[in-house]
Amino acid sequence: MSASVETIILDANKFKNIQLCADVLKCGGLVAFPTETVYGLGANALDESAVSQIFTTKGRQEDNPLIVHVATPDEVDSLVVSVPEVFWTLVKAFWPGALTLVMKKTSIIPKNVTAGLDTIAVRMPEHPAALALIREFGFPVAAPSANPSGKPSPTKAIHVKSDLNGKIPYILDGGDCRVGVESTVLDISGKTPRILRPGGVTYSDIKSILGDMEIDTASSINDISKPMSPGMKYRHYAPKAPITAVIGAPDKTAKYISDHMYNSDGKDNKTVALMFDDYALPHPNIITFGKSDDYKAQAVRLFDALRKFDDMDIKSIYAQVPEEEGLGFTVANRIKKAAGESVVKVNY
Repeated sequence: MSASVETIILDANKFKNIQLCADVLKCGGLVAFPTETVYGLGANALDESAVSQIFTTKGRQEDNPLIVHVATPDEVDSLVVSVPEVFWTLVKAFWPGALTLVMKKTSIIPKNVTAGLDTIAVRMPEHPAALALIREFGFPVAAPSANPSGKPSPTKAIHVKSDLNGKIPYILDGGDCRVGVESTVLDISGKTPRILRPGGVTYSDIKSILGDMEIDTASSINDISKPMSPGMKYRHYAPKAPITAVIGAPDKTAKYISDHMYNSDGKDNKTVALMFDDYALPHPNIITFGKSDDYKAQAVRLFDALRKFDDMDIKSIYAQVPEEEGLGFTVANRIKKAAGESVVKVNY
């Protein structure tokens, strides 16, 4: 897509705008569209050339696979070698929704969609505009988040405009994303289901349906040579300034952050913080993202909060990390991915 293209935000509630974006996809172009998780940057999943534009536009590494979006579960038949029995159990419980399923792919899928892997990641989004777009287009849509690789994912149309203005023709505006963090990626291609990336559907939600399963245990972005899922290998979700994830009890992490907000002479050192509402410091450079035990609110507000730091004259960021339970596990994952290797565990 030409860098000089005019980027227009369209009302996703108007069907003529859905048709307009579907026409762009039919011509091999890219459009941004809303899902319940984050905004996606879509291309024809069956067109290798169209998919390659996603990587160019985002500056995305070619070994980072994409998620393919469908409008009905039946569309998966042509995309995978065989549909595991567990697929239908999971679909009944979680589709449409924030769960991506990894299965063995067929040759119909271009290699760049799956980064050369023999598996494909597929989900059926819940957002009505996303479903309407896929149906009107008539083919599966490959779509990562609609932002430059490494930045916080977009949860509002204006986020996409800020990131990709001049690079894509249209952004379908379907309002703020309800979930606010990406989908959970569950590999069901082997004998035991395994969570590759935590997301909007929690471990306990899935376990209540499946029983035994595994969680990918890679603790570092350096642990993974060939990622099976987006969000596994590289530093993601990060604002411009370096961020340090601070892990521990909320009162302890709040004290740690307070101790690092100023120089030894008491002057501001251009350090800011992402903190829980109920533990926020009385400092002008604090951005909050929900109470310490309100993981749903944290998920919805996280990326918007991280983006606000890019408008501030700062040198570094500290972020409180929630307990790794329920949706808090996903929020903690995103903060630690944004921090890369800069993680502090507070015990005092």
